[in-house]
Amino acid sequence: MLNFTVGPVMSDNETLAIGGEQVPYFRTQEFSDIMFENEFLIKEFVNAPVSAKTVFITGSGTASMEAVVMNVFTSSDRLLVIEGGSFGHRFAELCDIHKIPYTSITPGPGHIVTPEMLAPYEGKGYTGLLVNIHETSTGVLYDSKLLGDFCRRNAILYVIDAISSFLADPLDMSEVGADVIITGSQKVLACAPGISIIVLSEKALKRVYDHETKSMYLDLKNALINAERGQTPFTPAVGILRQINVRLRSIKKNGGASSEIARIKLQAEDFRSKIQGLPFEIYSESMSNALTPLHPVNTSAYDVFLELKDNYGIWICPNGGHLKDTLFRVGHFGAITSNDNDTLIAALVDLQNKGKI
Repeated sequence: MLNFTVGPVMSDNETLAIGGEQVPYFRTQEFSDIMFENEFLIKEFVNAPVSAKTVFITGSGTASMEAVVMNVFTSSDRLLVIEGGSFGHRFAELCDIHKIPYTSITPGPGHIVTPEMLAPYEGKGYTGLLVNIHETSTGVLYDSKLLGDFCRRNAILYVIDAISSFLADPLDMSEVGADVIITGSQKVLACAPGISIIVLSEKALKRVYDHETKSMYLDLKNALINAERGQTPFTPAVGILRQINVRLRSIKKNGGASSEIARIKLQAEDFRSKIQGLPFEIYSESMSNALTPLHPVNTSAYDVFLELKDNYGIWICPNGGHLKDTLFRVGHFGAITSNDNDTLIAALVDLQNKGKI
């Protein structure tokens, strides 16, 4: 199998080896040291303020999205949600579940957020803004600085879901003024799925400590108290946290966040140069390095996914819902190379020669 999806992705041999080991007992100083190092490197890679804290949740990215919504905000808040695709809609659904008032800004699939879209909400008393900075369902990358400047002007708490953008695109927590950043284990970190990560600014931490959360598992106060000793409240996905440690150390050894971002950018540019001439249209106004969203001109996007999976052993990322036949996505992170791009391009050319795209 050759995997060009956007999570889970191809893991390197060192990460895979950790997954094959016996899982050690974790209430030890040795495991606490791993967790302290994980927090330190995550914060370094997003340039988090020194006062920021990191929480590791055993659960997918949606678990951390929900944890943030229910721990940081209350029914007294008024939120803005950038709802440009299925993941932006998920933030809206979480606000509905937890009865937190919100207004959606809907740029439309593949379209960016502009200053004109934000203008009607200036000075209107909103208290938070939630955005999937890379709307993975359509591939559009929003402008984190534009949104950060808007939040600063309006004293709005700024929440960024960077699950598919972390270490694929530049993101400086301190520079853009983000109060919360969320990411996960199965994207650029290229580990098994099951761990999501929340970085909280001092302002976000104050909200967490001031609010009463009606949850046991997703109570961030409890998670933060345990994190002071390098632990989690409940049994975590120990093996995945060890994989994350290996990956973070490897990224640091190879030049840090900037080098990893540059590597993924080269992979994306290589694929995009090779796709020229094939009957696909780029779907997004502003693309992340993480993936290329493609609209097949002559056939169903889902049929392309099935052809590659069933007949070539290559996985790309399909879409669901109303975009099922419109759009597929090709990921550029994980343990894939330019030669792997060549393999995918050769398969697509073969499908074209057979009249299937």
